Amino acid sequence: MNLIHDIPAFVDQKKWYINVIVDVPKWSNNKYEYDHKLWCFRLDRVIHSSMYYPVDYGFIPQTLSLDWDPCDVCLLVTNPTFPWCLIKARPIGMLYTSDNAWEDPKIIAVPISPVDPRWDEIHHIDDLWHHMKEELFTIFKQIKFLEHEKYDKVEVKGFWSVLEAQQEIITSIERYKNSRESDLQNIN
Repeated sequence: MNLIHDIPAFVDQKKWYINVIVDVPKWSNNKYEYDHKLWCFRLDRVIHSSMYYPVDYGFIPQTLSLDWDPCDVCLLVTNPTFPWCLIKARPIGMLYTSDNAWEDPKIIAVPISPVDPRWDEIHHIDDLWHHMKEELFTIFKQIKFLEHEKYDKVEVKGFWSVLEAQQEIITSIERYKNSRESDLQNIN
């Protein structure tokens, strides 16, 4: 099974329930990435500074961001999960970042109620407590700081609304579909 191509982006599009595949569990500083060719996770790198992810970090399948990877997700979880874990979630906003020449938005999401009801009252980025937003802002501002050769320009542009996050997901799904159609035409 290919985790990018064989799992749909939405669990329920009307309710805005999405599928999230975890790359990096909460509290880890190992940066795992899904290898598109080998269909497995690999250790891409250990974060070069003494930081860790305060969230489960992953992606939405069947999406494509401007950096040519699936749409990134910061998933607020009660406990860390593990790479490959599939979690039903809903977006609450977005942290807009860029590194070098690529726009790299991060969808911020929470598990849906049957998975973890602790997040039921969080519907918008403004519902999130201030310190958590500061942690997210700081991790993406500083996490690549010691990787000078790979990343010479990292910007964190701020938090965007749930509606902007939803639009980013729709745009990423369309980009994915167009890319797949283009790939199929090139094969034929």
